Amino acid sequence: MDFNMKKLASDAGIFFTRAVQFTEEKFGQAEKTELDAHFENLLARADSTKNWTERILRQTEVLLQPNPSARVEEFLYEKLDRKVPSRVTNGELLAQYMAEAASELGPGTPYGKTLLKVSEAEKRLGAAERDFIHTASLSFLTPLRNFLEGDWKTISKERRLLQNRRLDLDACKARLKKAKAAEAKATLWNDEVDKAEQELRVAQTEFDRQAEVTRLLLEGISSTHVNHLRCLHEFVKSQTTYYAQCYRHMLDLQKQLGRFPGTFVGTTEPASPPLSSTSPTTTAATMSVAPTGAGLAPPEETALCLEEVAPPASGTRKARVLYDYEAADSSELALLADELITVYSLPGMDPDWLIGERGNKKGKVPVTYLELLS
Repeated sequence: MDFNMKKLASDAGIFFTRAVQFTEEKFGQAEKTELDAHFENLLARADSTKNWTERILRQTEVLLQPNPSARVEEFLYEKLDRKVPSRVTNGELLAQYMAEAASELGPGTPYGKTLLKVSEAEKRLGAAERDFIHTASLSFLTPLRNFLEGDWKTISKERRLLQNRRLDLDACKARLKKAKAAEAKATLWNDEVDKAEQELRVAQTEFDRQAEVTRLLLEGISSTHVNHLRCLHEFVKSQTTYYAQCYRHMLDLQKQLGRFPGTFVGTTEPASPPLSSTSPTTTAATMSVAPTGAGLAPPEETALCLEEVAPPASGTRKARVLYDYEAADSSELALLADELITVYSLPGMDPDWLIGERGNKKGKVPVTYLELLS
């Protein structure tokens, strides 16, 4: 009991001494041991890394889960070390609503059939989104959290300890200075000065040791950057995969809808490509290759007498195939990636399709699979 009381009294005395030293430094009444420029740069770099890691982490969480209530719920489950309940994505929920609407409005009607097809595509998009969220969380968010909750907490702890060692050192310097001043006035015995000098040597040794430990941890921030760089590449890779899957799913959906009898086709010309766009895919998908009539017929009508279709006198051009394409029926032309074909449009033809020729074969081809060459 007496030992514990003495320890508490000693701890209280140390805390009081540090508080006095800190306060006097703030008011400019005490000298402060300054860290070297390299150490200060390491501290600033570590603080910057921590602050930006927090911001990137929070915004990535918003990107992956825009619903703030859902984010709070997932956070609580993680803190309670419980499995986060499975939650449907927005795409999957939209797919469910569309399927239910088709069932009630008539799955055999053109609108009902289209709803079902779009529902299937939205379901696939939702599944792709779920995979992306899972992959990005593991490969990107988890390492960032591990740094903030692990390495950074260790660095913060050692920095606080270094601050205490520095306050102890400066307090010892102040005591020795006072002891020497009193000795000069012959009001203090020499052993008091010796004691102050001994305390200063101990405090200096402890400060130097702690400064070295803290410096090594701060220099480890470079390794943290290397690890986060690798994780960033993984995040970009997973995001690229996700958007590529979405693009393929929507191309397939567009292709399927184009085969539906009675599919609605807009009467306006396709939008011109943005001036800032340089992507061949974007250009191919948005470029109008020939004037279209006011009333556009379904793609099937264009292929009724395909063998009798002749290229226009002007308006043919070359196109490079971007992706493999499997013909859905005899009216379409199968494509192989990177091959060159001749393409042209016909009056009243769906602007999303062109007539393609390769040798003595011809058929409809989707514009989105082509890069139109000048």
